Order: sequence, then C-alpha cells, then structure tokens
Amino acid sequence: MSTVAVIRTRPESVVSDVQRVMELGGLAKALDPSATTILKNNISWHLLYPSANTTPWQLEGSILALKKAGFNDLVCVENETVVTSASRGEVLNKQRPVCEHYGVPIRYNFRQQDMKWVVYKPKAKMLVLDEIFPDGIRIPEYFLGKNVLHLPTVKCHIYTNTTGAMKNAFGGLLSNRRHYCHSRIHETLVDLLAIQKEIHKGIFAMSDGTTAGNGPGPRTMVPVAKNVLLASDDCVAIDAVASKMMGFEPMDYAFIRLAHERGLGVGRFEEIKLVGDVDAAKENWGFFTGDNAASAVGKSMWFGPLKSLQTLMFHTPIVYAFILASAIYHDQVWYRLHGQSVVNDWLVNSPWGRLFAEYQPGRGEGVGRRAENEGVGHRAETRA
Repeated sequence: MSTVAVIRTRPESVVSDVQRVMELGGLAKALDPSATTILKNNISWHLLYPSANTTPWQLEGSILALKKAGFNDLVCVENETVVTSASRGEVLNKQRPVCEHYGVPIRYNFRQQDMKWVVYKPKAKMLVLDEIFPDGIRIPEYFLGKNVLHLPTVKCHIYTNTTGAMKNAFGGLLSNRRHYCHSRIHETLVDLLAIQKEIHKGIFAMSDGTTAGNGPGPRTMVPVAKNVLLASDDCVAIDAVASKMMGFEPMDYAFIRLAHERGLGVGRFEEIKLVGDVDAAKENWGFFTGDNAASAVGKSMWFGPLKSLQTLMFHTPIVYAFILASAIYHDQVWYRLHGQSVVNDWLVNSPWGRLFAEYQPGRGEGVGRRAENEGVGHRAETRA
C-alpha cells in the first residue's frame, strides 16, 4: 500500500510544514543518500502566475528537508519548453535566489555544456515512446543513477485534466521534440514513469497546493487558496489524491489508470494510505478544467477533427507559427488582459501572495508571519 501525506499549512509555518509533510511521506526511505538528488522544479509559465510554478517556499522547505535527512549532494535541474524560458521563470518566480542561498547549483537539460543526451533502451515494454521516437528514446545522461525529487503544484491541465508528479517528468526527460507526444500524452507519462523507475536510485514528490489552479491550466487558471501540501514516494498515488481533492475521479484518467494497471503505483484512492490531516485529503474542491482559445485549437489538432494534420503542422517548420501564436496569446494577450490583474490582486489580497512579494530565503517564515499579520489587519479594516 502506498502512503500519501497531506497536511494543512499557513504562510507563517509553510517552510517547516514542507519539511514535515516530506517526513510523513517517507522521504528518508525513498531516496539513496549516497546518490546526487535532482530537484526537478516546475516552470509551467516563465511569468509570475499563482499556482503555475514551483513556489519559493516549496523549494526552500524541500532543500531543508533533504539536508535534515542527510541528503547534501543536491542539484536543481530546469528545462525549457517551446513557449517557456527557464532563465526568466526561475528569477520571476524566485526559485534562483533560493538555490543561490543554499548553494544548490542549477543545471539545464537543454544546454550542451550541462547535459549530454543519450539513447536509452528501456527494459519495460513501452506503450508509445518507441513508436513516437523510432530513432531512439533520448534522455539526459545526467539523470542516470541519481535520485529525483519532483516539485509540482496542484493544478488542472488542458490535456490531462490534472497535472502533478507524473507530468513533471515530461520536461525533464524529453527533449524539445516532446510536443510530438501530445496526442498520446497519457501513455507517454506512463512510459516516462517506467523509465524513471529504471534510471533513478529513488523517486519522491512534494506537491504545493497552497494556491491551487482551477481551469484551463497549466497557465490560464483561476488561483484558489487551498492551504495544503502533499508528499509521497509514489507519483501515481500523489497525483490520484490531488486529483480526488480537485473533484476528479483518478481512475477516469488514462495516465493514472494505466500506471496503476502496470504496477507503477497506486491509482485507486481507496487503496492509498493517507497520513497527516486526513480530512483535508477527502475534500472535494469542485474544480473544472475547461479550455481557452489556444487549447481549443490545440485539442482539435491533437485529439479532434484535424488530427490527420499533426505531422504536417507539428513535425515540420510550420510548428514555429504555432509556437509564436501561443507565445503571443499567452504572454501578450491573455496575461496583459487578465493575468496581470489576477497577479496584482493575489500579491495584495492573498496571504500567499503577500508572502511571495516579500519572500527571502532563510527567513521565509518571518516574512510569512508579517504577511499573515498584515492580512489580519487588512481583513479588520475591510470589516470596519
């Protein structure tokens, strides 16, 4: 039986709570202390947007938890997508200052000086990756023989409905041709988990639900304060619990169901052992993914009536037109018209936003106390 730890948290205690939830989730037993541990951040959007990216307190608490458990050889690994910039994202989302404060180097899987990509022949039978990449499945050689700690956030996703620990490997292990996999995304995530279990000494996941993302994620979402943290050594189980909390039935989604059926983890909610604030894990937030303008077009080509055009549209230079259109829509149109006002409101009116605004590694909880106190004062003024 797999264990998933779920606890409630507040800004003034979140760094300590991250450490506590990781301990409850079995961190010490999940990883190999003799191996380097990769902290695999999540940057779904290089711009600051609540619920889209690994939070600085999530990263800081994880580093402290690892060091406390005796894991001192740490490295943060970033990846880029065709529409996101790791160098911008790690600065705007305050991930880089945390790594610099604790002396954790940052490496990039897309830079040749950092990592060499090699053909990997999985022992497990692949569902789709060997078909999608008939010239060989290439992964970063650097990942071989290391632990990995996934640091996703709790949010919806336009292609998989929910996204979390399993999806977090999509950027780390696959090259910038990963968009070839979108039409078979569920099977791809299962294949990637099978590969991870072969190449890593240990796997652990810690998911941040302080501000969760409802709606057409992983970017254009409605952020909702949910004040929870999750941790587990089972990527399938933690995704199943997060999905259930969001209001979805985990086994309805192929990536969870297939991983469960192949013995890669536990996807049935009733078969998962919950520890911590168990009542929080049984909440139903009633989330709904939906679509935005970009996802509606994408789905028509990946899964819908225009699917026959995939090779022409996404395997030729024509793809750059879609990349440009996506960048313009998300960064220049949606963010300017909607996203920036959401961010501004979050930074002022949410205790998590106020925590982020003043966040400095090494004293995050002190800032958290100020954010909470300011929130109390703000709410008192509002009531008056």
